[in-house]
Amino acid sequence: MTRVLVVDDEPQIVRALVINLKARAYEVDAAYDGAQALELAAARHPDVVVLDLGLPDMDGVDVIRGLRGWTRVPIIVLSARHASDEKVEALDAGADDYVTKPFGMDELLARMRAAVRRAEPVDEEGAAVVVTDSFTVDLAAKKVQRDGADVRLTPTEWHLLEVLVRNAGKLVGQTQLLQEVWGPAYRKETNYLRVYLAQLRRKLETDPSHPKHFVTEPGMGYRFEP
Repeated sequence: MTRVLVVDDEPQIVRALVINLKARAYEVDAAYDGAQALELAAARHPDVVVLDLGLPDMDGVDVIRGLRGWTRVPIIVLSARHASDEKVEALDAGADDYVTKPFGMDELLARMRAAVRRAEPVDEEGAAVVVTDSFTVDLAAKKVQRDGADVRLTPTEWHLLEVLVRNAGKLVGQTQLLQEVWGPAYRKETNYLRVYLAQLRRKLETDPSHPKHFVTEPGMGYRFEP
């Protein structure tokens, strides 16, 4: 069974999520502040976290950073904050998706399923190790190393990297990337690509401001050059 950690200080939202998730055979833990969320995540090892940003003891972005210090669990932000810069900050910190309140339960559940799928092991058929001058990608093991050390990627960062690496040397269109990594409902969310490609460049490129491996084709898409 998939275990979900719900983090929100609004009891009615927690109750609605718990009822709907349990009705769909999910196991659910609930936290009402950031400290409790971090404790439950460490103790219960959820498969996905649904996280509000406006918590009473700390900002949700700090919870994301705390989780990303040791786990790649998918994190879906569920927040009343609509500003683009706040969404980018949460995604930059390591969130995998962002849903604004008020929200539709069906959409949230669909995004949750997609996040969990992205975190699942990939089929090893056709797997390979791709070596560049600054990092190595092991598609079978879902591992990336740079300078001999493991690089921590979120499930979404990994999935995006995987799609680009499996199409090495080829232009992958924006729409194709969005559909493959996030799903058909995200075909217009080009800001996601901008944020996540910037994260991959920061983690893997020698000079992120002048990328050699993750090349942008303006208005078209992206290309991975080994």
